[in-house]
Amino acid sequence: MSKTTGFKKVLFSGAAVLSLMAVPFAAAAETLGDALASAYKNSGLLEQNRATLRAADEGVAGALSNLRPTIAYKYSGSKSFGSDGNVLEDWSETLSFIASMDIYTFGRNKLSVDLQKEVVLATRAGLVNVEQQVLANAVSAYQGVREAQALVNLRQSAVRLNQQNLKASQDRFEVGEITRTQVSQYEAQLASARASLAASQGSLSAARETYKVAIGHYPSNLSNPPSIPLPAKTLEAAVTVAKQTHPGIIALQHQAAAQDIAVDIAERNLFPTVEGQVSQSYKDDLTINNGVTSLSLGVSGPIYSGGAVSSAIRESIANRDASRAELLQTAREVEQGVRTNWAMLSVYAASEEASNAYVRAQRVAYDGVKEEADLGASTTLDVLSAEQDLLDAQVSAIQARIARESQSYAVLQSLGMLTVDQLKLNVPVYDPAAYYNAVKNAPTRYVSPQGDKLDRVLEGLMRK
Repeated sequence: MSKTTGFKKVLFSGAAVLSLMAVPFAAAAETLGDALASAYKNSGLLEQNRATLRAADEGVAGALSNLRPTIAYKYSGSKSFGSDGNVLEDWSETLSFIASMDIYTFGRNKLSVDLQKEVVLATRAGLVNVEQQVLANAVSAYQGVREAQALVNLRQSAVRLNQQNLKASQDRFEVGEITRTQVSQYEAQLASARASLAASQGSLSAARETYKVAIGHYPSNLSNPPSIPLPAKTLEAAVTVAKQTHPGIIALQHQAAAQDIAVDIAERNLFPTVEGQVSQSYKDDLTINNGVTSLSLGVSGPIYSGGAVSSAIRESIANRDASRAELLQTAREVEQGVRTNWAMLSVYAASEEASNAYVRAQRVAYDGVKEEADLGASTTLDVLSAEQDLLDAQVSAIQARIARESQSYAVLQSLGMLTVDQLKLNVPVYDPAAYYNAVKNAPTRYVSPQGDKLDRVLEGLMRK
């Protein structure tokens, strides 16, 4: 076998393998939509915050109960003895039923209901923010596995190529066409490729574990995510959309409204409370003929509390100011996030285009070095270096494509629209109003029929 023929055989086989590396992904078995739906159903973080929302719903019921009367009972029995041990008064029993109610509180109790409703709305918006976080983590995990798997495929192809190169170089060494030093160069290149493959396989294993935490199961074959349309055509329109729809802003708007009400309540604590009470008591034999009915009406209010009421007013005003400042700062951060992610979307698109051009240029360079090697103008080391440059270019192209695909979802999250509804995922959606509607009128049952129904829905979600 001639030197030229042997060298061409090695390089042509290398070119065939490198051409396959440009298509690292297999046919799809699990889409990004499937993964996001699974993340939504299996998220413990979402379950935690749904329970937090249900607790906030109960705050409305608790505040509403203060507008209603309370009915209680009291039973007591007593017997009196003198110092000499003689009975002064025989055993006496009393059973009382007491109904009491705040008749007028200058609107404090009604304002407390309104405050708790604002807290519920803020918590609902917070739940949407958590949903965005869960789905964003799922997108990151999905793309992380795709990138890691693509790099493993690329490294495996590089190992196979270098194995072929080494085998061909050993054959040429046997017939005296190349030196032992040149064979060693191929051996070193193969060892480097195997080390890179081992590192890529480790990264893939870590990415699979991250995927399992975010999605709820290990990944199968993953497909390319679809392109998603953005709800705004321009950057300024996107900023406007974010200020109107971002759950972080909406949550703080309701928190600020709640703090406004809290200031009003604190100021009205300076006013008195009018209370009414009706009691029915039965003594001794506890018969209806031995009953006593009493009716009382009282007015109570602070005269001097050591400055506690005034301090509470000042504290509520400070909390209101802090809430307003937080809202302003969050709105600025949301706008910054939109502008940054919008710009990065263009950057990553340009980076992907440049990376693809880089791959094409490196392939031309690689082919040129091969031709020069055939003519004796390039060395074995030149060929190996060109091969590594092409491999590095393909790695950059994979990373740029993944970054560009992921950035669209980052833009959607910065707009506050990375949600199940917006993405139209095929998954039962949690209704935040269901539990609220079941308890908003403060039912006396521990679990309402509506609550039972909601529990069954939740259990179904967890099973799926």
